[in-house]
Amino acid sequence: MTTFQEEQTRTPEASWRGILWHSRWAVMGVALAAVVGIAVGKWQGVRTRQAGWEQRPLEGLQVFWTVPDFSLVERSGRAVTLAELRGKVWIASFIYTQCKETCPLQTAYMAQLQRDLASERDLRLVSISVDPKHDTPKVLREYANRYGADPERWLFLTGDKKAIYRLAQEGFRLSVADPEDQVQGAIPWPFGARPAYATHGSKGLVIHSSRLVLVDRQARTRGYYDGTDPEAMKRLHRDVRTLLGER
Repeated sequence: MTTFQEEQTRTPEASWRGILWHSRWAVMGVALAAVVGIAVGKWQGVRTRQAGWEQRPLEGLQVFWTVPDFSLVERSGRAVTLAELRGKVWIASFIYTQCKETCPLQTAYMAQLQRDLASERDLRLVSISVDPKHDTPKVLREYANRYGADPERWLFLTGDKKAIYRLAQEGFRLSVADPEDQVQGAIPWPFGARPAYATHGSKGLVIHSSRLVLVDRQARTRGYYDGTDPEAMKRLHRDVRTLLGER
């Protein structure tokens, strides 16, 4: 640091050189900050345009996890395992027949996908009951018939409750809990987001995610879509077609 006396003995030329030196660096600093700001702004804009990544981090054909093997019972009474779905693109939805809130809407969207993609031979729809005690194959058959479900392309599955809950929580990373049980490993946001609080007769509420899950031919989860949002269903429709085109 210079003293007052030293400052007084500086020549005007030396003083102006110092001022110019510091000014030059100040201008360069401002310019660099502006360039960085513009670059960051453009990068953020691109990220926002890419399927709305910030707003919809679970969509956009990412690769999440591989669905583990399972063995459940279809409404026809036959056993269904993961092997039957390998090589197919499929959409999974966890619902149950006594649900009066989100499940009818989830299932209605699945029915719409069945109609819109009727010509896609490699697409399967899979609805899995989170209330297997009530949802026997017979009950699921009646429920499926109300929605015009094609038995070859739209599966309705039931089975052991612990196996189903483990598949939902550990395989698909989705929330599910029955108040009759002790709460089992609730899954935090984002995969347990927007749970469906569905009426369960006089027994209270079954809590389960209302998301539809897109799965590819290698049994990898590729996207999670809010089954109560029409815009999310449009994006699911788009992503299904894209995935069906991949080999």
